[in-house]
Amino acid sequence: MRLSKLGKYAAFAAGTVGVFFTLGRLFSQPKAQVQRFGAVIGIKPETIEYYKKLHAAVWPGVLKRIKECNIRNYSIYLKEVEKGKFYLFSYFEYTGHDYQADMAKMAADPTTQKWWKETDPCQIPIPTRGPREFWGTMEEVFHLD
Repeated sequence: MRLSKLGKYAAFAAGTVGVFFTLGRLFSQPKAQVQRFGAVIGIKPETIEYYKKLHAAVWPGVLKRIKECNIRNYSIYLKEVEKGKFYLFSYFEYTGHDYQADMAKMAADPTTQKWWKETDPCQIPIPTRGPREFWGTMEEVFHLD
């Protein structure tokens, strides 16, 4: 059975509406709200070069896990704040829906645990960090999007 021209256009229009309806539903799904995190920690001056070397070639398994745990736009900065006192500042964006679960997933990863055995001895937690923090989290006071 052959469709008339009008029938073909109607079928095409119905299909097109269906595609747009499906795309509309796909793009209207709630997106994860980006959460921004800043944190600070001291670093032992004698370990700075080693720390930089590690981060110049981060292990692929560590990078993979970071991305799997919904962390994006991750940076670490180094600054001498006082003569001989150095600090690291980290910034990242979290795009997932369950931060605690993703951080637990990262902490349980054997490759990440080995990485932390290399990096943690370089660091000096700040005295004002929270009770369960290694890096001291910071309050965001301004953001321009």
